[in-house]
Formats: sequence, structure tokens, C-alpha cells
Amino acid sequence: MQFHQLAYFVAVAEHRHFTRAAEQVRVAQPSLSQQIRALEHDLGAPLFHRIRGNVTLTEAGETLLPIARRILAETETAQRAIRELDELGRGRVRLGAPPSLCTGLLPAMLAAFRRHYPGIQLELHESGSGDLRQRLAEGALDLALLAGAPADPQLAATPLLLEELVVISPADAPITGTRLDIRELADVPLVMFRRGYDVREATVNACRAAGFEPTFAIEGGEMDAVLELVRAGLGAAVVPSTVAGDRFSMTRFDPAAGMTRVVQLVVRREVEPTRAVRGPAGAGGPGPRTRSTSPGCSARTRCPR
Repeated sequence: MQFHQLAYFVAVAEHRHFTRAAEQVRVAQPSLSQQIRALEHDLGAPLFHRIRGNVTLTEAGETLLPIARRILAETETAQRAIRELDELGRGRVRLGAPPSLCTGLLPAMLAAFRRHYPGIQLELHESGSGDLRQRLAEGALDLALLAGAPADPQLAATPLLLEELVVISPADAPITGTRLDIRELADVPLVMFRRGYDVREATVNACRAAGFEPTFAIEGGEMDAVLELVRAGLGAAVVPSTVAGDRFSMTRFDPAAGMTRVVQLVVRREVEPTRAVRGPAGAGGPGPRTRSTSPGCSARTRCPR
């Protein structure tokens, strides 16, 4: 039994006429008749009574008709599902990102993605960079947005943007000045992230390079906790500029401090991404666009090509 034979059979059953059925399925009438006879031979029973041009279904034909229609309908559904998948009408994207990006960059990006591709299921996994790299390498994620290049040779990274790190303080007790030499943080108690945050490592390393150990007012928080602790007046914090918004007094570092980070799109090297994962970026949609970093990049926008 072949798929096209079922299609021919249903056409004859609906038209009760071989010639009109052949016209519908766009084959020659003798070919259609031959395929119907072949189907009857395979099933071991006649499907039609053929009496002087009057075509009616036999008992076997009556039994086969609903089954054939169901098979054809399921096949059409499968074809439509594959077409929609290829056209980004369906699919799944498992995206990992650290809390700093989930708070700052991702909400607007994912909202735009959702508007353009409502049929694609989004799964967001929020965790530290080290955990995300491991989950990506193990295949638990399709892609991740990370700060800094991954050391794992299984992973490939594409720079997306250069982001500035800034100092935030309570709006009613701001750090004075519009630019800050990093050595001025020696006398400022800091609200510090837990270990594993790339911003923590960048801040501590920069302070040590400037010749001092930073003072922690409190440490161990996640992104939301750090922001609220600063708002409560426990101290200042170094955060990505995209999460500061207008809720805090924001002071930028002196350019010589080099307090920036490169946000990268990271995927597994040896795994072909699905259409849902690779499609938006290649189609000019709101997904991540490949950009190269340069010294002239704006700290809060994508780098120029």
C-alpha cells in the first residue's frame, strides 16, 4: 500500500467516477485505474463495484475510506508542521544568561523576538556564567549570552556588544562627580555579588591592579538583591550600565580603568543548531546580530560592524 494509492482511492470514492478523480489528482485515468487495481491486489479485496459506469464502494472500500482519510489528514498535518518549523512558525530555543543580562538587556530583546516569532517556545535559564558554560557544553542549552570568551574548546563565541561597568549608589547619597578613578573605591564600602559573577571578578581584579583590596559592606547577593541593598543605603556597587537605569545615581569610571565587558553569543562548535535557533539571527529579525568589537564601541549599544 502506497500513499498515492490512498489518495487516488479517496478521490474515486468522493467522485464516484474514475475520470473525474483522475482530473482531481492530475494523473491519466488509465494510470489511476492501474494503481487502484494494485491497491486492491495488495489488500486482497475489491474496493469498488464497477457496474456500467456506476462506481460504488464495496464493504472493504467502506472500511478503508475513513482510515485512508485519516492517514491523508495526518500526513498533511505532518507536512504543515515541518513547513512551519522551517519558516520559524514552530520550534524551541533554550537560552541561558546570567542574572545581569536577564535584568538589563534580555527583557526587551525577548519581547521583540516573541512579537516576531510567537510560535517558537522560549526557555530562559538564568544562572552564573560557569554553570551556563557547563550546561551548554552538555547540550542542556542551545545557546547562551555570556560575558567574556569561554575557555572550553567545545564552545564558539561571537561578540555582540561592549558594555560599560558603572558604580551605582543611592539616589539620595550619590558618589560625587561624573567620572571616577577606580582608586577612589578604596574608601567606598561595596555591595558585592556572590562568587561566580563575572562582574565581581572584574571589580576585584581591577581594584587589586590599582593597589588595594575592596571593602565589602555585604557580599553574596544575586543581581536583584544587590540592587535593592544599594537602594537601601548599605553601600555602592559596580554593575553593568544596562541594569542601572534611572533608579540610582550612576557614576562612570575613568576610561583608563578599562571597566567594560564583552557580551558574547556562545554555542557548541560541533552541533548544528536548529532552524529556530539559527533562523532569527540570519533573517534580520530581533535575535542577536553578529557584531565585531572595536575600541570605538559605545558602552551601551551594539558595536559597529
